[in-house]
Amino acid sequence: MDLNAPQFYFNRELSWLRFNSRVLAQSLDCSLPPLERLKFLAIYGTNLDEFYMIRVAGLKTLFEAGIQECGADKLTPVEQLDSINKYIHKEQDKLEKSYTSIVSKLDKYDVAIKDYSKLSSKQKIKIRDIFFKQIYPVIIPIAVDSTHPFPHFNNLSFGLALTLKDSSDKIKYALIRIPRILPRFIKIDNFFVPIDSIVDNFSNDIFSGLKKIASTTFRVTRNADIEIEEEEADDFMEILEEGVRSRNKGRFVRLELLKSTDTSLIKFLKRHLKLEPRDIYYYKNIPLDLGSLWLIVGDKELSYLTLSSFKPKTLAPFDNENIFKAIEEKDVLLYHPYDSFEPVVKFIQQASKDPNTLSIRMTLYRVGANSPIVKALIDAVRDDKQVTVLVELKARFDEQNNLQWAKILEDAGAHVVYGIKGLKVHAKIAQVIKKDGSKLKSYLHLATGNYNPFTSKIYTDMSYFTTKESFTDDATRFFHFLTGFSTEAKLDKLFMSPTQIKPKLISLIKNETKEKENGHIILKSNSLVDTDIIKALYKASQNGCKIDLIIRGICCLKPEIQGISENIIVHSIIGKYLEHPRVYYFKNDKVKVYISSADLMPRNLIRRVELLTPIEELHLSNKIEQILKLQLKDNKLRWILKEDGSYQKINTSAKEINNHQELEKYVSKLEKKQKQQIDIKYVDELANKLLEDS
Repeated sequence: MDLNAPQFYFNRELSWLRFNSRVLAQSLDCSLPPLERLKFLAIYGTNLDEFYMIRVAGLKTLFEAGIQECGADKLTPVEQLDSINKYIHKEQDKLEKSYTSIVSKLDKYDVAIKDYSKLSSKQKIKIRDIFFKQIYPVIIPIAVDSTHPFPHFNNLSFGLALTLKDSSDKIKYALIRIPRILPRFIKIDNFFVPIDSIVDNFSNDIFSGLKKIASTTFRVTRNADIEIEEEEADDFMEILEEGVRSRNKGRFVRLELLKSTDTSLIKFLKRHLKLEPRDIYYYKNIPLDLGSLWLIVGDKELSYLTLSSFKPKTLAPFDNENIFKAIEEKDVLLYHPYDSFEPVVKFIQQASKDPNTLSIRMTLYRVGANSPIVKALIDAVRDDKQVTVLVELKARFDEQNNLQWAKILEDAGAHVVYGIKGLKVHAKIAQVIKKDGSKLKSYLHLATGNYNPFTSKIYTDMSYFTTKESFTDDATRFFHFLTGFSTEAKLDKLFMSPTQIKPKLISLIKNETKEKENGHIILKSNSLVDTDIIKALYKASQNGCKIDLIIRGICCLKPEIQGISENIIVHSIIGKYLEHPRVYYFKNDKVKVYISSADLMPRNLIRRVELLTPIEELHLSNKIEQILKLQLKDNKLRWILKEDGSYQKINTSAKEINNHQELEKYVSKLEKKQKQQIDIKYVDELANKLLEDS
């Protein structure tokens, strides 16, 4: 069969929408605490915002450029836009049901999300005081007529549109812009009042002398994909800063309104925003900005309405003070957030203070705010250590944050590289070089996730520490590639994209294919899109190789096709933690397990600088293998992809296995017993207790 045939591939955009549907399904899970459910609703909305800003905007651009095919599934841009529109409109009822259910559940805890009109008289008096003291001076009333043009609205901004009547019964249109500096909800006791409902109530005070006829809350989304012409580094920062500002100037791609919106207001907004009817979404009972629900989810006074937080554990050998001594004794693998991220932070902090440290080199992609790692790097520079940092300025939606860190590091005296022309540097690597008598000794950290202490508590990721010379030599060569003019770099032990990772993975798949029925491949990734990888997996399946894919998000591979992919099972895990590691397992390879920063997508394998790390130590690779197999036995958080593109939640009467909870319990147990970090004994215990077939 022709494995390039479009019927063997799912559309990537529709596959992503199904992923977001699995997020939405978590918000409908009544076994979860109400604010945990609200968290998934906020994630769903935030995800959808980015999807429209980038993916839908991109499809519109392709359509206008006359491009007909843009994926292995061969759907045209307009076909994809139509399918996206139908899918999201169809899902709105489920969205409304979820929000209504959560609000009802919160009421039982005397926590409410209520419009101004539904408040008590006493609460309205409090809100009135807040409005005139804190809101009225900041909001911006805008008349729209021949002398007052329709104003500029930034990306993801929202406000009110109003139809007004003057004393002579003449109809006028106006807007009220609600700046982002104002909170989306005003809290009174345990009541959260949407700010737009407050502003709407006092609109007659804002437009005195006019009578309100109709009003609606609206929210706009713009094309936020930055197009930049990469130049020399000094210019590049300026160009990127301009690119970030341009996000607020992109064409409108979505308008969100209330279902009760007056038809004349709809026509007024459509005329000025230049949107088609399919770009408009109407909601009945939910806030237009679902991402703003984070304000309620994050309220510390209501933490009892979320899942109990887990405190990451620092186990042996990192339970002592000297990180470097522990790494010298043996290679160490951490599985975050169960294993604390603190040793990674201390790796840089201790290096910055050690007089024997000569050099610190690392990559930063999404570093976060108030980074202790960046502060340690600055301390190292001030202590006359050589500090080289690649700050990837093109990390989408983190550009501004990364620009600031790059400037701070550069001002401190660090050697800062802003990326490589034409490529994003997505690799996660840090190298420390120290004096060891008359010699130099190198210490290395390689990871699947970012150097971000905050996200390390909510993302699952893997960290690997080693002093192996073959690995550290490759690290030195890698950093020379980043900072020099080298156009080609080949590593010996590690593998680097865009030249090495994809060929290596395809080679590993082919070698496992030779084992036929005895072969077993487990690939864990955020997304699977690359057609060459997919075709290699199809051929492995055709030869009888067993394949388990743990793909959290987009999966373009179609499982269960007779004669093509009947030996492939695609799993997806959605739960308390965001599954983020990229882990590739091959049962019969000399090195069974590889961890990576790279997803199985063309952008990662061809257009980014990534790293793939072999885990050679048997007890560490066994640990990863058992974690993967535990996830494959999860019957609480796991979904299975079907041939028609739908996902089926695992439903069983067997004892519940929630891999997130099980790992929390076991790591806590190990900490109490003061055992060594998760090792083969721990893995065997997990295997015996949890991994047997039901």
